[in-house]
Amino acid sequence: MTFKESAAAPVTEGVVIESGRMGRVAYARIAPNEDLVQGVEKMCLAEGFRHAFVRGGLGSLIDARVGTLDGGFQQISGPAVEIVSIAGEVRSGDDGVPMASLAGIVADPDGNVYGGPFLAGWNPICMTFEVTLEEWLPDEGEQ
Repeated sequence: MTFKESAAAPVTEGVVIESGRMGRVAYARIAPNEDLVQGVEKMCLAEGFRHAFVRGGLGSLIDARVGTLDGGFQQISGPAVEIVSIAGEVRSGDDGVPMASLAGIVADPDGNVYGGPFLAGWNPICMTFEVTLEEWLPDEGEQ
């Protein structure tokens, strides 16, 4: 597919448009050896956030695994894979179970840089990870 073809392709698949407002802000520390994605999901459960945005984070991973465009993954070996940047959101389904979708940029101990979506269960925290979440409150009828 050329750039021109991809630019003309609709981008509405998987897109959700909703109105609402921002709610509470929570800051927490995820403990060593806990998975990054699962830790953010647990944080939402503990705070009662059905939906939230990741506003920032700081810390390192023992090792990292990020997804690739072809559906595979890239394994980044540590110790101490630094998270340079992180963004994402958490959405809860009708069952109330939060599902985090997080992506970021990481640097390995040699300074090589990688990026992509963090794969749940494969990104254990090294020493500590601090994260800030902001609750999203969709308007009634849009949840």
